[in-house]
Amino acid sequence: MLILRSPAQLQRLEGILRRSLPFALPVYGAVMNINRGNPGEFEVVVDSWPDFGAVLARRSGELPVDDCYRNIQAAFYRDVGAYRALLETPGCLRWDAAFHIIGLQEEVATVSQDIAGPKGVELQISEYYTYLHPDPSTLPEPRLPPGLQVGTLSPALVDLLNETWPYGGNARSRRYLAEVLSLYPNVCLRDGSGEPLSWALSDHFGSGAHAYTLPAHRRGGYMRLLTSLAARRAKARGFPSFGYTVPSNVAMQKLQEGLGHQRLPGVCRFILHNPNVGSVGP
Repeated sequence: MLILRSPAQLQRLEGILRRSLPFALPVYGAVMNINRGNPGEFEVVVDSWPDFGAVLARRSGELPVDDCYRNIQAAFYRDVGAYRALLETPGCLRWDAAFHIIGLQEEVATVSQDIAGPKGVELQISEYYTYLHPDPSTLPEPRLPPGLQVGTLSPALVDLLNETWPYGGNARSRRYLAEVLSLYPNVCLRDGSGEPLSWALSDHFGSGAHAYTLPAHRRGGYMRLLTSLAARRAKARGFPSFGYTVPSNVAMQKLQEGLGHQRLPGVCRFILHNPNVGSVGP
């Protein structure tokens, strides 16, 4: 197991992962953020270098054992055996703490199941469709409805986000949302008095996160406008424009497909590893 620390290694890895898209998307986004100041304090672990078979983007600091919201990793492999060996390497992951692994490849979940069972670690696997826009520069410039303005969300609004996020409502989710708000780009629509009506966040992996419109302001095309605007801004920063949608959210799927986003084959899995450290929510 090796931790890539030098800028030259990380820049080279970014290029390799770019050629491995789309299945390397979450790891690629994490490495891009690392190479651009590393606001989330992540690091990259590989089985070998430069001819690696597996890579894991993980938090570099130690978090509370029950903080599965912020203790989140992304995985990509070129050799599933190398990925299995990497996760079994002492020091790669803390199996006595709750954590998530994100992966777009089928065997990411299978490896977790094989390793977690003998350790007595419970798994909860959530599946999402992944949508990627091939070229956000082709999206039309969004036109604002009268009386609205584009802005960003202040960290002071974290309680509103925590109340409206389907996975929120507790202290751990609040800490996670406060971190995302303070570290990564977001965009929102505000009314004439400056109150947020609709918003879209981005996260540690460069993906879209927590897109929401207040119920009283739905069916006004706000989310379509924000999705287009967020995609164009991601493109301007050099990031891919991608995010996850639950299979039951048909309206969001139609919205994204109408804007030209493409649904990737298979599903993305968020795999919660819970070693019975208490209730940890999705």
